[in-house]
Amino acid sequence: MSPSRVLVLNSGSSSVKYQLLDMRDHSRLATGLVERIGEQTSRLKHTALTTGDTREYNGPIADHQAALKAVAEELARDGLGLESTELAAIGHRVVHGGMFFTEPTVIDDAVLTEIERLIPVAPLHNPANLTGIRTAMALRPDLPQVAVFDTAFHTTMPESAARYAIDPKIADRLRIRRYGFHGTSHAYVSRATAGLLGKAPQELNVIVLHLGNGASASAVRGGRCVDTSMGLTPLEGLVMGTRSGDLDPAVIFHLERVGGMSMDEIDTLLNKRSGLFGLCGDNDMREIQRRIDEGDREARLAFDIYIHRLKKYIGAYYAVLGRVDAVAFTAGVGENAAAVRAAAVAGLEELGLAVDDGLNAVRGDAPRLISPASARVAVAVVPTDEELEIATQTYALVGKDD
Repeated sequence: MSPSRVLVLNSGSSSVKYQLLDMRDHSRLATGLVERIGEQTSRLKHTALTTGDTREYNGPIADHQAALKAVAEELARDGLGLESTELAAIGHRVVHGGMFFTEPTVIDDAVLTEIERLIPVAPLHNPANLTGIRTAMALRPDLPQVAVFDTAFHTTMPESAARYAIDPKIADRLRIRRYGFHGTSHAYVSRATAGLLGKAPQELNVIVLHLGNGASASAVRGGRCVDTSMGLTPLEGLVMGTRSGDLDPAVIFHLERVGGMSMDEIDTLLNKRSGLFGLCGDNDMREIQRRIDEGDREARLAFDIYIHRLKKYIGAYYAVLGRVDAVAFTAGVGENAAAVRAAAVAGLEELGLAVDDGLNAVRGDAPRLISPASARVAVAVVPTDEELEIATQTYALVGKDD
């Protein structure tokens, strides 16, 4: 029997998330998180889903190499070690693949070089992704390692959507264009929405709303992305937990010239001290909703700004697609905040959009419709599964049939 397991790694600057899946039935064998790498207070939480056992380690983990060795040891304790002959590949989330990578790619020296070249447009993410890849390659140099890029799903955007209206020579030299992010989520959710409706992805036009602390929208025509809200970086687009989303570029000049702020201070303001957090001091939608229920005006204004931007993108992507068959909400806020879903489509009945209050209030882990049976456009809640998407793309590239 051919190897059927895939280990999915998502390496951040100070963390590693991981899942081990068996691709014969898409079951999860183990999952875990290493956080605060490089600190004395590092933490590793590991769950073996084959037994239900959960183990936790608190103490110093010096670097990503030490973190992955610790992960390997935990997996080995459950008989799921990296040395297993059942392991087919390791799939890595890589945030930025530019225009060079349009699909999952087996990693070699040339791929590593290109990911490294993209660091200037993803300075927070690609270096950490590279560290995880190189560490995993050192642990299992004989095993296929596959990069799955957040940007890849969006490379099907036409140039009219991907280009900014600036001098193309400058744009090309500096790689300035709209790349989009959360691509593995948008790919998974658009396809799962089609499955929920009993259709092939090629038959549907879907607006996907990935609403987490980071948030993005996409317009998907026949299974291919034709527009998305994030751009050169994840700052563009929707109002997010701590990011501003769209704003007049001249605001940056004003902050520097009139406000006396440095570029680093402006970067921090727009990426870490804006969005919901900047507006009301909270970036947790549950806390914002609680404050609204108590009559808090700042929380209400933050919510209204968030919904106004979201509704604008729904309308814009309706226009881009021309026909919309479904709108799918996903990620932490999209999957759990019924008030956000209801407010986002309120008043859009003329576009065929509505939610059923009873269906919208139901919570669950399975994809489900929340629109009335009579609605012209299906409105759905579709839990995302980026790890399964990465594993699926990885296994499709390197797996062998029995």
